[in-house]
Amino acid sequence: MDGLVRSVTTPEFAGMTFHEVLAKTALNRVPGASAMPFDWTVNPYRGCSHACTYCLSPDTLILMADGRQRPMSGLRPGDEIIGTERSGSYRRYVRTTVRATWTTRKRAHRVTLADGTEIVASGDHRFLSERGWKYVTGTMAGAARRPYLTPQNRLQGFGIGGPPMIDPPLGEDFRRGYLAGMIRGDGMIFHRTYDDGRRVRTVHRFRLALADTEALDRTRTLLAAEGIATNTRPFGEATSTRQEITALHTAKGGDIRRLESLVSEPALRSKDWHAGYLSGMFDAEGSCSRGILRISNKDADVLRMLREALTAFDFPYVQEPPRENGVSTIRLRGGLPVRQRFFSVTAPSITRKLDIVGTAVKTFSDLRVTGIEDLGTEIDMIDITTGTGDFVANGVISHNCFARGTHEYLDLDAGNDFDNQIVVKVNVAEVLRKELRRGSWAREPVMLGTNTDPYQRAEGRYRLMPQIASALTETGTPFSILTKGSLLRRDLPLLAEAAASVRVSLAMSIGVFDDALQHSIEPGTPSAQARLDTVRAATELGFRVTVFLMPVIPHLTDSIAALDDALRRISEAGAVRVVYGALHLRPGVKPWFFEWLEREHPELVSSYRGLYPGVSTSAPKAYRTWLSKRVRPLLRMHRLDGHDEDDHPRGRPQPGLAARTPLATPTVRPAVAPATLF
Repeated sequence: MDGLVRSVTTPEFAGMTFHEVLAKTALNRVPGASAMPFDWTVNPYRGCSHACTYCLSPDTLILMADGRQRPMSGLRPGDEIIGTERSGSYRRYVRTTVRATWTTRKRAHRVTLADGTEIVASGDHRFLSERGWKYVTGTMAGAARRPYLTPQNRLQGFGIGGPPMIDPPLGEDFRRGYLAGMIRGDGMIFHRTYDDGRRVRTVHRFRLALADTEALDRTRTLLAAEGIATNTRPFGEATSTRQEITALHTAKGGDIRRLESLVSEPALRSKDWHAGYLSGMFDAEGSCSRGILRISNKDADVLRMLREALTAFDFPYVQEPPRENGVSTIRLRGGLPVRQRFFSVTAPSITRKLDIVGTAVKTFSDLRVTGIEDLGTEIDMIDITTGTGDFVANGVISHNCFARGTHEYLDLDAGNDFDNQIVVKVNVAEVLRKELRRGSWAREPVMLGTNTDPYQRAEGRYRLMPQIASALTETGTPFSILTKGSLLRRDLPLLAEAAASVRVSLAMSIGVFDDALQHSIEPGTPSAQARLDTVRAATELGFRVTVFLMPVIPHLTDSIAALDDALRRISEAGAVRVVYGALHLRPGVKPWFFEWLEREHPELVSSYRGLYPGVSTSAPKAYRTWLSKRVRPLLRMHRLDGHDEDDHPRGRPQPGLAARTPLATPTVRPAVAPATLF
């Protein structure tokens, strides 16, 4: 870590480590392409001790050794994944092991490929292109000269065809589709009537016999979820050429009638049902050898539904003419990229059919770089060290950003969250003063709180903000502060004095007003009441405070009663304006938020999968419109809908303003809303 002075742990901040560094710069310029209403920021801390549930790790998908994909945030040392090695004329996919994982904090860049694959990485990350390893960013001259990605460079791998899909649907429709595919593909149901002269007896039987216990176990579990109990028994002994076969069976007439209803063709077939059907058919009748995925059957209706399901997901296929026994094979086209997308959508259970080891790295998808976008902010990122020195990230071959030795040099424990490892720029005020005294400094507005909260708990120990505010005031630089921290109250007298010389704007972020929910989802933040008390203290000193009511969390904080109570309390605290917005689940946040939701509010999971399906990060337009219609009358009622751009404390002199004022507009992009900042 450049400029590391020391690392500190104290009983006051149990479980937290502060890495004190000497910063080289303090002022950060926002890229010109950014839509943010400010040009300059100062961030005295990296990492945030507020530990909000929705500010966590990236969701880049890593190809595991079993052929499945897992978010990078779920990797642990010792996990087996896929890397590559050169063998003869080709680079081939091989098994390797994760040796270390850790978090870092870097400027984020989005790399977009022609097939729709997106990867968010640091500028220092390297990907394998047709011209060798290339960094995301670089220059052609000077000390920073290095090979870097440019449009039309072609990355190596198979891609994923769009933003990563963390989890396939595994709800009721998927379950019933899977059972239909599995049982119609390889199961047996029969009814037979016997008359022995004394009585007529009807016998019902269901049997599913498979060599692959993974598919058998999944089928047993899914049947149990439908209330159908089955027994397990040996069906065929292992031989030198055949695995042992085990069967599920039941002879209960009611269960078998229920089963027949479940596997019949539904009148309306959702995409979830289609995904489940493809999964069940592939487990039952599918194969994948020499890079070719096939599913075979002789039943015309089964094959028709298979074609319909493939078409629903735009999977290219060809149906071969039937053989003499009447069996017809449907073959997937498009090579490894389509095959991996099929596995991602369908989540089949049989691991051996997903194997990619030994396959040559051949790029079938259009993996041309079409865009490299500086996202204008630093985010928590995860990096790993592997045995091969590379791994497959969102379907493209990626180099380790750092070696294990570099990780140790940073003095950060492998896998430790960034909310427990806080980098503190102890000399930030001194460096800022030098930068502000340059003749080129035009006294443009500076925003504090765009990346990590300047009034997080660490500020109570390091007291960097008073020096920063003084440095800005002394040079006539207007500034704004956005925080969730009630520690702001400590500096209000100083900020009020500063407002006599420069424009000072304050905004408080308060998303959750229910104490129990707030403690659960934002465990490190002050309570809503503590933040409201800070708003009131600021207004008593003449500040016109804006409150960011963000994020509004569907089904948890969006009722009329909850919104009315929140706005009433905000108004009573003296705020003059409220900016609101629905929960935005950026890619790195979504899996972790759903993990929290499943743990704390499992009854809402299905609803959230409807609101944020697949790779969606924003609530649907219909919900946002509904929320707007609900909130706007309440804003008017509580007189919090003002658009007065003058947030300078009342009764204070009005210093000259720069062209762009940090809080001049109540519109905040979801990608950098308070829900994703702290």
